[in-house]
Amino acid sequence: MGLGMLGLANLLGPEILGSAVAADGVNGNSPLAPRSPHFPAKARRVIHIFANGGPSHLDTFDPKPELTRLHGQPLPMDNLKTERKTGAAWKSPFTFKQYGQSGIEVSELFQHVAESIDDIAVIRSMHADVPNHEPSLMLMNCGDARLPRPSLGAWVTYGLGSENQNLPGFISLCPGYPIQESQNWQSAFLPGIYQGTHINTKHEKVEQLIEHIKSNSVSLEEQRKQLDLLHQLNERHARRRANDAQLEARIQSFELAYRMQMDATDAFDISQEPAAIRELYGKGTQARQLLIARRLLERGVRFIQVWHGDGQPWDNHDDLEEGHRKLAKESDQPIGALLKDLKQRGMLDDTLVIWGGEFGRTPTVELPTPGANAGKINGRDHNHYGFTMWMAGGGVRGGYVHGATDDFGFKAVEKPVHVHDLHATILHLLGFDHTRLTFRHAGRDFRLTDVHGNVVKELIA
Repeated sequence: MGLGMLGLANLLGPEILGSAVAADGVNGNSPLAPRSPHFPAKARRVIHIFANGGPSHLDTFDPKPELTRLHGQPLPMDNLKTERKTGAAWKSPFTFKQYGQSGIEVSELFQHVAESIDDIAVIRSMHADVPNHEPSLMLMNCGDARLPRPSLGAWVTYGLGSENQNLPGFISLCPGYPIQESQNWQSAFLPGIYQGTHINTKHEKVEQLIEHIKSNSVSLEEQRKQLDLLHQLNERHARRRANDAQLEARIQSFELAYRMQMDATDAFDISQEPAAIRELYGKGTQARQLLIARRLLERGVRFIQVWHGDGQPWDNHDDLEEGHRKLAKESDQPIGALLKDLKQRGMLDDTLVIWGGEFGRTPTVELPTPGANAGKINGRDHNHYGFTMWMAGGGVRGGYVHGATDDFGFKAVEKPVHVHDLHATILHLLGFDHTRLTFRHAGRDFRLTDVHGNVVKELIA
């Protein structure tokens, strides 16, 4: 009976607490309170570095000598059908070199990342469903290419909560918006508190990064009194509208915004970092984003997505050499610095780092299309049949190459890994059985991987 009373006290907690907030800023029934996964996890937090637009695996992490040999000639097979017409084989304009004790080959574009290759598992056999940006972004981020579904970050924060109640559990850093905008970090039918918080990192000052982070008219104490009154009114309103998820999310957002005023101001101020650390990451938006991401991870944010830029910068249908060289220059040093920085702080072991785009590019050159590539013949089309992603830290098997595409890099042929398999593996590293992390909606139990997905055990250390 005593244990029963403890359970009853927990159920009555929200009513007893009313609008009171504990000294640590945690509401008595906080939906972001830390929770335990299904089994002991190897990773506690995630940073997903998204090269939006589709980087070429053939020019980054999947060298193909056969393309050099057949450059300018038709492939000894039919070109696979992609979004646009392609022609002859087109060799990579970049050189590859072996790195680390594992001897994994990496393009000259990512020399700084390659210095940590022994901590990285390179998946050369990724594949998706279609060669179009919008559905492929939705598949990679939300597990479904067509229907509104919660994003990976939303599922992770739903399952694990957050270790800092004064910051969002899921943050999306992007200078502008990728295509599909907020759908990439949506919560869909999950409670709104699990949706990603977008931060426009084209700005540098915290007052511009986060609107209304400081009040110019009232003190924090006065704001607290206002919020307490507002909370009471909202609670009275909510009781007459039971189970209104949108209303509950709005109420929680007021509290979170108030608590962010102190923690966020500190977390986004990279001037507090030693000069040596800022030099390690380098200059530019990507460097600033990744350094902020590390500071957020340190402060308990569960899932951070770092986008390369506005729109789809890696979508190089023409001028690929120029485009990829510029983009890699912006991101190679900061990503390499992040891996080293996490490791020297002892954080890489339980931080899962993911890099990749929504698909790869064709080994054949894209043919001129009116209004598409300005008549040039120096780029690659989208390729969902085979591409590369990599993961590091968080229980991942470092210095390992998983699977392979064919001799030309067109299609995954050895140990293929679908996006559903990748999601299942990510959740496994975080301590979840992907078939059991579910949410009941519209009469059925939904999950990130729907009815698909297998854990790729070879990727786990």
